Formats: sequence, structure tokens, C-alpha cells
Amino acid sequence: MATSRPHKHPAGVGLGLRVRHLDDFVAGQADGRVDFIEISPENFMHRGGKSPAALARIAERHPVITHGLMMSLGGAGPFDPGYMDELRAFVTRHRPPWHSDHLCFSALDGAVLHDLLPVPFSTATARRTAARVAEARDRLDVPMAVENISWYAQMGEGGLDEADFIAEVLDRADCGLLLDVNNCFVNARNHGFDVQDWIEKIPLERVWQIHIAGHERYDDDLWVDTHGAPIHDRVHELLAWVIERVGPVPVLLERDNNIPPLSELLREVDQVRATYERGLARHRARSGAPTVPPAVRPQEAP
Repeated sequence: MATSRPHKHPAGVGLGLRVRHLDDFVAGQADGRVDFIEISPENFMHRGGKSPAALARIAERHPVITHGLMMSLGGAGPFDPGYMDELRAFVTRHRPPWHSDHLCFSALDGAVLHDLLPVPFSTATARRTAARVAEARDRLDVPMAVENISWYAQMGEGGLDEADFIAEVLDRADCGLLLDVNNCFVNARNHGFDVQDWIEKIPLERVWQIHIAGHERYDDDLWVDTHGAPIHDRVHELLAWVIERVGPVPVLLERDNNIPPLSELLREVDQVRATYERGLARHRARSGAPTVPPAVRPQEAP
């Protein structure tokens, strides 16, 4: 039996909160323009000065989902107890419907590698990773979701393809999936598979959240998930196709490089929302539900 999505959760389109936009969020520039914010605790847990108070004010006005960067769920070593204690305090303070982190390894012997590296796609790795996801859930006292990553070389001989590996982790850990559709698109281009066939192998009933971002093509053979460019039209199409199948889950626009002013990102949020609403209309048509017109949202002043 698949774990159901937590009952109370935001839907619609949100934006990842970046430190350079804190003052703009406090000033209300995003009010009515985003349906939620996603916070990476590692970017704020050790930050002093005005940041904690600003973050508290922003969180009062926007639903919060937390998304981690350093848990190394696919690693072999124990979780760092200090990190987990701080993370639990942060998550408890902001009360997200779930916490997510990446299905990868990113630390070795206590050293943080500052990259999200793939794990061998094997049953043994799935079993170990699922146990760590369950441990993280219990230590943080919040439901857990895992995110599929972009990867550029396969680590070791696994015996499973990535979709089957992810499905096994989800089943063993009884957790949710944060489906990054841009990562799916980039991996399909780099490794030569059909992205829609790949996604249909995933248990879509476990999708709790979606990420969408921009990528860049460096040559004829390499596509890189940079989070530093506008979203490609084909990725918009893929997002609508996924929403048609999974329904109203929260969709998060990520931008981590070449970060533009908030006003420009909010225009991109509007574009993602149009794609989201298109996918929802098709989802309602598939399910026989009545079509609900999209909410009228205030437009940015010129």
C-alpha cells in the first residue's frame, strides 16, 4: 500500500527562497504571486544577523516546504548527530508537510562533497537507502520524500535501471517522491531513453511534489542541469504531461545560478503556473472532474 500524500499541503506553484531575495520577500513583492516557498535549511541554519527574523516574517505569510541538501541518503556512514539535531529543530519550527532530500550520496567519511552523486542502482543499495530514509523520518519526526537527481555517469554495476531502483526505495521506505522533471529530461537526453516511458515506470501515486528548473546544453552530447537558465519549452510540455497524470501537487521553480531579480523570477512563476493550469485541466478531463477556472491573480505592476 503506497503512503498517501500528507493531508495538509500546499498546491500550486512556489519558488525556492534565496538569501539575496529576503528583503524583497519581506517587503511583500511575492505576496499573492507564489503559492508557497521552499527553504533549504542548510542555507539558513547557521545564518545570523537579520536573516532569522526575516525568515520568520516570510514564513508567516507563505506556506513552507523544506528541502535538504546534505543528508546523503545514499551514503553508507551514519548521519551526523549535530546536523540532524539542528535540522529537526528547524523543521519543527517551520512545520512543513514533509521534508525532502536527494536520492544520492554527497558525503564521505564526514567530508561533504558539495555535489549530488549517483548511487549504484542495486537492490542492496535500495535496501540501505530506504532504511536511511526511514531513520531520517523518525529522527526528524516528519514525513520524508526523496528527489531523483541528474547524473552523468553510472556508479558501479547495479542490476536495476534507475526507475526500478527509485520505485524499490519508495516501496521499502514507504515515503514520497519529489519528482524533478528537468532532471528526468536531462537524463533522458544524456542517456538515450524516452522520458515519458521512464516516468510511467515510477509509482506516480507517490509523487508529493515536483521540481522544475532550467538546463543548458554544452555540446551535441551533454545536457547539464544548471538551474541557471529559463525553463526549456520541452520541459514545460513535460510538466503539463506529468500534472495531467498526478493532479494538483505543489510545483517548485528552482533557480540557483545566474539568479535574476525577484521580479523576473515571478514572471517565470507565472509561466509555470500557466503550464500547471493546462496540465490540471487535462487531469480533470481524464478523471471526469468538473473543470474549475484558474484563480485570477494580481499582475505585477509595470
